[in-house]
Amino acid sequence: MSHKEDNEGKKSSHRTQLYASVPRSCMPIVYHPDYNITFMGLEKLHPFDAGKWGKVIRFLKEEGLISDGNIVEAHEATEEDLLVVHTKRYLNRLKWSLVVASITEIPPLLFLPNFLVQRKVLRPLRTQTGGTIMAGKLAVERGWAINVGGGFHHCSSDRGGGFCAYADITLAIKFLFERVQGISRATIIDLDAHQGNGHERDFLDDKRVFIMDVYNRYIYPGDGFAKRAIKRKVELDWGTEDSEYLQKVELHSEGALNEVRPDIIVYNAGTDILDGDPLGGLSISPQGIVKRDEIVFRAAKRRGIPILMVTSGGYQKKTARIIADSILNLHRQGLIGAEVLEGEGSSSLVTSMMCTSVSVGSKLTAV
Repeated sequence: MSHKEDNEGKKSSHRTQLYASVPRSCMPIVYHPDYNITFMGLEKLHPFDAGKWGKVIRFLKEEGLISDGNIVEAHEATEEDLLVVHTKRYLNRLKWSLVVASITEIPPLLFLPNFLVQRKVLRPLRTQTGGTIMAGKLAVERGWAINVGGGFHHCSSDRGGGFCAYADITLAIKFLFERVQGISRATIIDLDAHQGNGHERDFLDDKRVFIMDVYNRYIYPGDGFAKRAIKRKVELDWGTEDSEYLQKVELHSEGALNEVRPDIIVYNAGTDILDGDPLGGLSISPQGIVKRDEIVFRAAKRRGIPILMVTSGGYQKKTARIIADSILNLHRQGLIGAEVLEGEGSSSLVTSMMCTSVSVGSKLTAV
């Protein structure tokens, strides 16, 4: 059954906590401690640093940019939320530990009862997915938003892979298309070292979504079918360094946004481009990553286009520090922060709630 057929007739008005109103005193940085995966050391069997998201938050707190009281607490995406994109058949397959072990590339998971796999592995991924959906709405309201997790760009509506079990990028865009007036075009700028074949498969025939993808041509997933969805394809060679990389990022980011003006940019800011990454195969310096993010945010701000950033891949312990340094740089450059929140696009759905509250939001699911 195709994705279209499986979701035919589905209503977009289901009640959800993910589009709750958030007070303007909160920075549109989304996170929850449940993002981090820790379970008997099994997470160490994958090169991914399964605790990097908490480390990013700790560094940002130490630098005084954020506190527990002024960032947005993510909520877990429910099955009804996930069905906006995913097929019921795919979600049912995740109830088999063998399937989850294959998707996450952690073989011992296949020996664990699925209730443990759900609680210790999939719930953190669903919470990050909820965070991306929440950040999409925040980006439209505030001009920018960052989900400190997410970026599961290898997952599509009916299949996962590469540590990606839920299609958070597709979900964030579909939620915006269905629920927020004035959002009818999106551009995905995917700068993870790997091809973003998940969202590419989901939007293959959707002219509302423009995809720019810059990746190492020689590594996973090498999905030729999905490449047909890429409107700006930049394939890199092994060991590409800062000068060439940043030149291409700036040239093609500007070109993509000049070619089609979107209502929202979804920026997949993977740090697996870092020199020495065991899976990325590129040679970008920490300073190069910080500059890359600045280039993309500056291009968005210059045009007045809301931008949602997700952190995606990054397989070295030092990537958390680099992500935090990049966010701090964006703030220093005036590309994020309170001064960016002022403007015509701010939402009227603002109350005096705490950042963690959703008691009103469940009723505010459609605009």
